[in-house]
Amino acid sequence: MRAADLLTPQQTDAVQARSTLRAVALIAHAWVVILGSMTVFALWPNPLTFIAAVVIVAGRQLGLSILMHDGAHGLIARDAGWNLRLSQWLCAYPVLLDTEAYRKYHLKHHARTQQPDDPDLVLSAPFPVTRKSFRRKMIRDITGQTGLQQRLAQFASAFGNKSMGWRAKLHHFRGKLGPQVTANLVLFGGLAATGHWYLYPLLWLVPLLTVYQLVLRIRNIAEHAMVPDDTDPFRNARTTLAGPLARLTVAPYWVNYHVEHHLLMWVPCYNLPKFHRYLMAGEFAGRLEVKPNYREILKLATSRPTMAAATPHGSTPASAASPVSSWRWMTMTPLIIQAARPPKAT
Repeated sequence: MRAADLLTPQQTDAVQARSTLRAVALIAHAWVVILGSMTVFALWPNPLTFIAAVVIVAGRQLGLSILMHDGAHGLIARDAGWNLRLSQWLCAYPVLLDTEAYRKYHLKHHARTQQPDDPDLVLSAPFPVTRKSFRRKMIRDITGQTGLQQRLAQFASAFGNKSMGWRAKLHHFRGKLGPQVTANLVLFGGLAATGHWYLYPLLWLVPLLTVYQLVLRIRNIAEHAMVPDDTDPFRNARTTLAGPLARLTVAPYWVNYHVEHHLLMWVPCYNLPKFHRYLMAGEFAGRLEVKPNYREILKLATSRPTMAAATPHGSTPASAASPVSSWRWMTMTPLIIQAARPPKAT
């Protein structure tokens, strides 16, 4: 899709305008919110401030992943070197991701959206599911089962195969996860230097392994699951309008404007709302796939009838015949880069 097909020249100039300062300010915002949430808990430690901090930090961890995504598109800084440095060290590495590996994967998703060879198709294909199935997924996410399983597989893969000697394993690990571990050691060291080392496991690892997994799942469902037309660029992705709570958790930094991102992937995240307004005010307003909130997304995602109601006696539903494990579902997300062999589905 060309910009000239969608916008006037003036509108095109407006949505493609980039600001390194603004992108850096968004990265700073994410870290200020994260460290601020940790500070509030350190000053007033109680169950309420802990739960609030976990939720808020997880939302900003997703936010860092989204800003890494902008970096993968070269949208953080005009200088390619600084774009990569900022994206890697301040966004990707702290949440155990890698911008360059993500870019290779993600550009194929843009080129082949919702087609059989789309690497993200596994994220949308299983839906809708039953409420019971989705409840199980939520429990696995929020209790850390999904996150722990992912990270164990990620680290096992980084150490290479069993036939490698220990020196080769360490060399392989450094190449795969060395910078990510370094970034996390810096974060741990900084917190320890303030006398609050415990904030790293409690309010960095716990959110990353729990609530982050849940908000990431919901965000992925919203973007492509159950879209009306896999071949229409206006309808093979979805924009979901987001209120304050959604922006705090599942939709940080305007990631909810997903149709707009797919139409013109070089638009920086902070210009996506403007792009949306231009489209909605023009001839394409009726074509865009837009949902009013994430509650509607969850209703759609859990709209499959139960097995007993949906299938004749003795038959097997397609979802049971070809199970997609939650590990497979989540490791195929564009924000999980390190590949590892999935365990057998149970």
